[in-house]
Amino acid sequence: MTIKEAILKSLEEIKGLANYMEIYNHIIENKYYDFGPAKTPASTVSALVGDFIRNEDSRVKRIKQENGSYSYYLTKNETEIDLEILAGIPEEVKPKAKLSKSYLERDLHKLLSSYLKNTKIYSKTIFHEQSKNGKDNNQIWTHPDMVGIKFLYLQTKASQNFLKSINRVDTFKLSSYEVKKEINSDSDLKKAFFQAVSNFSWANYGYLVAFEFSDSLSEEMERLNQSFGIGIIELNANPYKSKILFPATYRDLDFKTIDKLCKINTEFATFIEQVDKLMTATDRYYKSTEKELNEFCDDYFKNDSEIEKYCSDKKIPVEQ
Repeated sequence: MTIKEAILKSLEEIKGLANYMEIYNHIIENKYYDFGPAKTPASTVSALVGDFIRNEDSRVKRIKQENGSYSYYLTKNETEIDLEILAGIPEEVKPKAKLSKSYLERDLHKLLSSYLKNTKIYSKTIFHEQSKNGKDNNQIWTHPDMVGIKFLYLQTKASQNFLKSINRVDTFKLSSYEVKKEINSDSDLKKAFFQAVSNFSWANYGYLVAFEFSDSLSEEMERLNQSFGIGIIELNANPYKSKILFPATYRDLDFKTIDKLCKINTEFATFIEQVDKLMTATDRYYKSTEKELNEFCDDYFKNDSEIEKYCSDKKIPVEQ
């Protein structure tokens, strides 16, 4: 594994806060990386763990200690750390490289699924071509590109059962995602935005996702976001550096539209069925049902090496 992968694995196993020396010692003790003849390997770890923050990689956060040093932790473990002062430190945003035209829009789906998985959202691509009348181009105004679900994980079985008995819908949130390669003009933005509006009517949250937005569109994106509640996500070649530019507004589920989508698209119907199976699974079958949902959903990257190879193979541009 690479040094960065060793750092992430160490933070995963440490679980709480750790400074760069504690991370370095964990790597050495577990033989995760051979630093060879390097004279200052601990300094290398210090620089690389700092890169997660400077590069706005959402997997890692840090806090400043009283002595001026930093302690690091995995973002996904944030809820398990008993701290009141957790805060990210903003860094200068680097410009994104000019887009190549060779990759496909759907090549971005794995980047988005990896970003969502890191926030504990299961996601699935919905192929409108596989629906009834799938060759009808109007289907793109009916189907989201991707759907996602996030479960509310409660600490005790008693509280889980109590919430389910009141209203099972409150134990999860469904999202719709419209994915584009680039949005560089006002007309591009409005067409993509209202496609997202059309495709999100059934879900709790709707998002427009693009790999590149023109800086000149920021004010109009904010206006549309405030008017229609569609969130906007800027996707990055490193999915963990993707960011929500404008948050989505919550709305109740539209079960009639969900039923319609289930009738015309079998993959959407299966996604809903898998969600229901997990929601109703007993303790005995919960883990196997969760695994079944995870395997049905879109694949995601397991490490940085996979991301680099994928972007290289698909010719997805990365930051310079």
